[in-house]
Amino acid sequence: MRLTRVHVDAQLAPGSEVVLPEGPATHLARVLRHEVGDACVLFNGDGRDYHGQISALGKREVRVRIDSAHQIERESPLRLHLLQGVARGEKMDLILQKATELGVSAVLPLWSQRSEVKLDEARAEKRLAHWRSVVASACEQSGRACLPEVAAPRSLAAVLAALPAGGARLILDPDGELAFATLALAFDAPVLLAIGPEGGWSPLDRQQLRDAGFQGLRLGPRILRTETAGLAAIAALQARFGDLA
Repeated sequence: MRLTRVHVDAQLAPGSEVVLPEGPATHLARVLRHEVGDACVLFNGDGRDYHGQISALGKREVRVRIDSAHQIERESPLRLHLLQGVARGEKMDLILQKATELGVSAVLPLWSQRSEVKLDEARAEKRLAHWRSVVASACEQSGRACLPEVAAPRSLAAVLAALPAGGARLILDPDGELAFATLALAFDAPVLLAIGPEGGWSPLDRQQLRDAGFQGLRLGPRILRTETAGLAAIAALQARFGDLA
């Protein structure tokens, strides 16, 4: 029987007892109707699953006693960093959820010249917390025990200025100079994949990306929507260079 996996942002160790936060506690007790003695799996993003059982269940509190820890090897050898133009509402949630399931290592949300979504500082903080919860839920479902990093949204220029040196830098372009069939990647550096927002990249955006070393990658003849482009590219790259065999 498949055990319920729950993400908990807390220190975990065999032999310890953990009081679950409200969200996971409600999910186990009220949604799944677990009882005292039922087994479950907790993870906090450190690469391990912690197997345990519910030791106490009340109206306001659920406790889990951890019995053992197991290292989980489900991370792709291809370190994919998705530079994603912020999309509206459910589109962004979909991108984050599926990118996590496909094995992306990090997501860097960004504003560009044609971005249709604008958030003030307070709303951006709330949106970031929501995005990280979407990623944690996707890890629960997909069996990943390491959480992909989700950075705070910044301008394209700020994101590009903070990128580490080296690594492949790609943007999807039906007329790009790189062909997917002959693409070669090194595994000692991350692969940076930049996807524009709903409005696409402006000429200024493209120049900034080119100046930062990004090259156009041909992945078919069609222009894809923002919620399709990154996921299609991640799946194709994982199938050829990663662990989607």
